Amino acid sequence: MYNRDLQNELIRLGQIFPVVSIQGPRQSGKTTLCKMTYPNYRYVNLEDTETLAQAMTDMRVFLLQSETGMIIDEAQVLPELFSMIQVLVDEDKSRKYILTGSSNFALMPKIKQSLAGRTAVLTLLPFSLHEVDTSNYSIDSILYKGMYPAVWGNGMAPQDVYRAYYNTYLLRDVQNIVNVRNIKQFQRFLILLAARVGSEFNALSLSNDIGVSVPTIQEWMSILETSYVAFRKYPYYRNIGKRLAKMPKIYFYDTGLVCYLLGIQNEQQLNIHPCRGGIFENMVMTELMKQAFNHGLDDTIYFYRDKNKEVDIVIEQGLNLYAYEVKISDSDNTSFYQSLQYFRKLYGDDVRMTAVVYTGSQERKTAENGLINYQNLILFNENE
Repeated sequence: MYNRDLQNELIRLGQIFPVVSIQGPRQSGKTTLCKMTYPNYRYVNLEDTETLAQAMTDMRVFLLQSETGMIIDEAQVLPELFSMIQVLVDEDKSRKYILTGSSNFALMPKIKQSLAGRTAVLTLLPFSLHEVDTSNYSIDSILYKGMYPAVWGNGMAPQDVYRAYYNTYLLRDVQNIVNVRNIKQFQRFLILLAARVGSEFNALSLSNDIGVSVPTIQEWMSILETSYVAFRKYPYYRNIGKRLAKMPKIYFYDTGLVCYLLGIQNEQQLNIHPCRGGIFENMVMTELMKQAFNHGLDDTIYFYRDKNKEVDIVIEQGLNLYAYEVKISDSDNTSFYQSLQYFRKLYGDDVRMTAVVYTGSQERKTAENGLINYQNLILFNENE
């Protein structure tokens, strides 16, 4: 069994808040983490039909079944439960509830409103590179395997894991959230989205390629974001309004799923695939997000693009900026730093670090024009 970096935050916040919500993709390890951390809490899963029926019959009685605390799995199945939890914790602050869900609670208005000020919200993504030993694996093997616990913890073949994930969870969740009239079009949307990983999310282009309206593309993308399948990253600008007005880039929460959607069947095929660089950038992006989430930090990760240059990753911490170029290359090259130098000239002393993240072994740990192996990339403020 693997230890999860998020556990420290779960314990800390569980001592402060009566309710802690853990959201994240299906099968990312939320239930295992909760049971490991709170073995004396009563565990229930609302996707079990009998358990759901009990909860719907008398929510108050259902929620008072345990004197120690409750872990409620897939809590988003019954949003009304959140209002009753609000009532109970207001009556008795000693009551403890751990809620997990494979939907983004922040995007579910009823849940957000019911537990405002009463819950801490954490996000658990699949394993980070820090949580499993990947030192004996090639970069192509890591990207192909992805980071889901079933692959690393259970030793299951990636193709089996992601095929089951795709058929059992992804398509089912979509049908539960919205009635997709033509599932074949939605499946094509997923494949085309995977082929654009690390590139612009252009709803009009996707609309033309698939034969559905732009609003439908936007709705499907929102479903993937709510279900922790894929996400958009927006360009960095000092003007927040300008960020949201510009075209975002598309990423997935796990590279193994990207490989499955692209029909990549082994790491040798990935090694020569045209999307290899984008998939590697996707992994670096999600690794930084995992480090932020596992330490209870907000996701303030962007990219930069103007008519002259693009920088793959920009991290904002207050007024301080950290910029990275991501290159799937084993060797250094002076051309890698051109965009970083341009970015430093634009933002001056606010830029605390510029570095290239790559697959080579040589490193140069300097604040300007640094060189970092992807395995050693540490979020900006962990050593500050």
